[in-house]
Amino acid sequence: MKAEINLITIWTNNIEKMKNFYNQVLGFKIESDLGSYVEFENDGVRFAICMREVMYDYSNEYDKKVIGQAFELAFPCENPNDVDESFTQLVTKGATPIHEPQNMPWNQRTALFADPDGNIHEIFARLSKS
Repeated sequence: MKAEINLITIWTNNIEKMKNFYNQVLGFKIESDLGSYVEFENDGVRFAICMREVMYDYSNEYDKKVIGQAFELAFPCENPNDVDESFTQLVTKGATPIHEPQNMPWNQRTALFADPDGNIHEIFARLSKS
């Protein structure tokens, strides 16, 4: 095995709502839609969503209720102003606002939003050096 991530899959019980969110709100183009598995066009790591029931026969683990924040996707913005503008656009399109844009001690402006399943994601931009 290589220590390398090739595919990120978000497991869901509501594929249509999640597919529409990642396509229409976040702007990912659909590369392949097999009904219970949708893969999006993405540079670098492959990105998909899949119904939990698809993997249930493979492992009973996929039928367990998810508790708490299990992962975060972080989306880069062009600059700090883009973080604010993108956050407003995402919320207007249907993303759930979690944390308004804020300058963080690690020299980034960040904001948090959630997808329809409640997964919390980040948008960020590096602050210019002063």
